[in-house]
Amino acid sequence: MTSTFPTLPSVGPVSGPPREVPPPSGGRGPRVVSLLGSWADPAAKAAWGLLAGHVLALLFGLAGLLIAIPNSHLWADSELGVETYNFGMKYGGATHILFGAAAVFALGVLAVGLWRTALFFVAAVVLSAGSELVGTGTGWPFGNYEYTDYLGYRLLDRVPFTIPLSWFYMGLASYLLARVVVAMVGRRLGPVGKTGWTVGLGVWFVVVWDLVLDPAMAHEDLSVKFWEWHETGPYFGMPIQNYLGWAFTAALYMGLSRLLWGREADPTRYAVALPAGIYVANIVFASALSLSVGLWLPVVLAVALGVLPVLIAWRIRRTTPPTRPLVPSLGGSTWAPSGR
Repeated sequence: MTSTFPTLPSVGPVSGPPREVPPPSGGRGPRVVSLLGSWADPAAKAAWGLLAGHVLALLFGLAGLLIAIPNSHLWADSELGVETYNFGMKYGGATHILFGAAAVFALGVLAVGLWRTALFFVAAVVLSAGSELVGTGTGWPFGNYEYTDYLGYRLLDRVPFTIPLSWFYMGLASYLLARVVVAMVGRRLGPVGKTGWTVGLGVWFVVVWDLVLDPAMAHEDLSVKFWEWHETGPYFGMPIQNYLGWAFTAALYMGLSRLLWGREADPTRYAVALPAGIYVANIVFASALSLSVGLWLPVVLAVALGVLPVLIAWRIRRTTPPTRPLVPSLGGSTWAPSGR
């Protein structure tokens, strides 16, 4: 008996570019990384836990600077109050920095791996410590200033050991935020262009942080001064040279780290909420101190130039489906968006 069905030619494995898979009806499509990331990853768990400790330490510092020190009558008659005050005066300035550095190191392991995070850590700590030591000794590149004793043990009796750690954690958080922004808006840039924009935007975020931090931390009306300026300038008594020095130092260690990495960070490996949380928490801390001494313009600048771009990027990342397909053609290998 002859079949009435036509004979079909044999078909081999299908090759070709991956197919777009439409999102479910009414949905926005799959998210590459959820808002909070994957809790199954030990590095993610560590980063979130340490971030929580960092935020609590920042709040403890604010309570001490804005409430406990100006109002000693609230705790002077309490043994626990006295012990807490003494602890805060001795360790409070360094504690939030240590938590921040640990949180961002865990974030770095999640985002770029242990080896590349260690490279960034060494570059940031060594180069920033060098800049600060030269700066406190010669006035270059930041200007003529010196640190007080409230941020921990001082290297060569000049720079608190926590200062290079703060350069590290705010630098890497800023870089990873910049990487997310450039991956979203810079799709037509080549690899070199994307790297340049990422480094430049990371430096921008770091400098914006100092726009609100420096005026408060050295202000004469703050209950505790963390450093003192021995020259004046147009930006709330500080020289413009200070911010050029910040940009130079941040660009130096970010650029060197990227060169040593050999490839760019993949923004799909980490939740943007992690670096955004670090960055915004530190802006809020510095803003609260600025407002406490009557400085509102630095807060406006930090929010407009730093916090708003970060929150916009966070929002876009939450609601935008991946721009490259997650499911390949038959016979192909699975693709994951790289953002590169």
